[in-house]
Amino acid sequence: MTFEYKVQGGDFTHAGYASSQVKKMLKQLGVDSVVIKRVVVCLYEAEVNIVAHARDGIISIVLDTDTILMKLTDNGPGIANIEQAMQKGYSTASPEVREMGFGAGMGLPNISANADRFLITSEPGTGTALEITINLNSAAV
Repeated sequence: MTFEYKVQGGDFTHAGYASSQVKKMLKQLGVDSVVIKRVVVCLYEAEVNIVAHARDGIISIVLDTDTILMKLTDNGPGIANIEQAMQKGYSTASPEVREMGFGAGMGLPNISANADRFLITSEPGTGTALEITINLNSAAV
């Protein structure tokens, strides 16, 4: 199964929509709740990053019997230093985003900690792409 969601930058009202829909679907399919939590953490963090930092983006979900692959691409400022961005607490979020309770610098580290496979590529001035894979048959990280 394949699903696609469009994400609009700055639209915090709808941030989390894709992760909510994927959570419902995985529950209906009887996926282990620990695995669902890992999927939702990864997808929500990545989705909010698009809303907080980019103009827009696309989330593609590919679900098969063994894995869920989440591909997120955005049209945004990109990340100049991925190693730095992966450090807990590092954030480039605007003061407005921080006032809303986002931008604590835990998104990418949380994704990395919950994914079985995580690949991030970015081009400054163009955007960022994430590929997150979670095995559906193992609850442990």
